[in-house]
Amino acid sequence: MKMPDELPKTHEALGHEIDRLHESAKWSSQGQFEQMKIWRLANLLFGLPAAVLAAISGGTGLANVHSADPSSTPAILALLSAGFGAALTTLNPSRRVTQAQAAGNAYLEVQTAARQLLNVDLVEMSFADARAKLEELTVRRDEINKTADPPSRLEYWRAKRNLTKDGGQDYEIDNGKGGGQ
Repeated sequence: MKMPDELPKTHEALGHEIDRLHESAKWSSQGQFEQMKIWRLANLLFGLPAAVLAAISGGTGLANVHSADPSSTPAILALLSAGFGAALTTLNPSRRVTQAQAAGNAYLEVQTAARQLLNVDLVEMSFADARAKLEELTVRRDEINKTADPPSRLEYWRAKRNLTKDGGQDYEIDNGKGGGQ
């Protein structure tokens, strides 16, 4: 972010650190949202086949009860369904979706607070107050870091693509547009 023109010399280091915190939160939130998308897809990829195979297995098994030639198809389908169910239980993608979304939103809160601190409040604050606000934001970010799963290389790549293409998370006002124009 651009440093405010009126920023006192004594606050420059604080401004740069707030900017770093903003950038860190921006990348972290985007990585968590990409992670959420991957886990949501995994939930569908394992859950849907498990349910469909279980239904087919049950239907086929019931249909073969009266047949003179029992088939092993229901047993095979039931085993496949159990495998998908085991993957769902082991990987627990639904919990990971919820966790990644919560972490992504928490990082967005830190990102917004850092941007507002730098662009709105910092110029008018005393050094001690600004330092205390920076510390507060850092503690919030560190708490999120403790519970958030780190994004994989794929999720990092997708986050980078989202942030760097077409301005990523830039607001029109930051590019000289908007603001009632």
